[in-house]
Amino acid sequence: MNDDQSPSDLADSFLKTLRSRRSVRSFSDRPVPQVLIETLIATAGTAPSGANKQPWRFVAVQDADLKRRIRLAAEVEERKFYESRANEDWLTDLAPLGTNAEKPFLEEAPWLVVIFKLNRDDEPVRKTDQVYYVNESVGIATGMFLAAAQVAGLSTLTHTPSPMKFLGEVLGRPEHERAYMVIPVGYPAPDSSSPDLERKPLERIMVVDDGAAPNSSDPKRSLPSSMAPDQRDGLAGSPE
Repeated sequence: MNDDQSPSDLADSFLKTLRSRRSVRSFSDRPVPQVLIETLIATAGTAPSGANKQPWRFVAVQDADLKRRIRLAAEVEERKFYESRANEDWLTDLAPLGTNAEKPFLEEAPWLVVIFKLNRDDEPVRKTDQVYYVNESVGIATGMFLAAAQVAGLSTLTHTPSPMKFLGEVLGRPEHERAYMVIPVGYPAPDSSSPDLERKPLERIMVVDDGAAPNSSDPKRSLPSSMAPDQRDGLAGSPE
């Protein structure tokens, strides 16, 4: 910790950085060095996990042909989703985001980081191959990856085509690795934009003890906000 900053100062600084995060669906061709992706994945690898089994694999894809194959396969599933799999409520909720079956960002982004969850421990030194709390563990690591990318000044998108079995096939992954999420990583295109979407205020996502508001003892005290001060300061958006 920086001796010149209190824990509150550090937390406020981190909040300021993270609340400017916006999902991006249009990327520039500005390159991102592999060493930076390695650092982001190493950061994700510090996440806690059930029995320390670390049941994740991060596959970093930069090859243009592989990205093309991933896009084509993903769009097959996405067309099925928009045409028949999603109910009307789901499509209504997606409408403000302006999403559709076309996923050009899967080719545009300089990197696709495909996260796989491991259904068994494949480390040879382990006494057993069981894994525990896999979804929770991989979810935490994924969140830490997204935060690290934001701190590094990069833009990301969480993309979850369903089903995702094709990702293991395209990338030649073993059967015990199951695709969890695709994260395009890069810099936003100059004309990239997303709809204005609000974050819930703190009093809608936090209660203290048996249900008290965070500032119930001092209602005049202003609360920290997940919203950026200026909603147009950077790109607005939300996870896909």
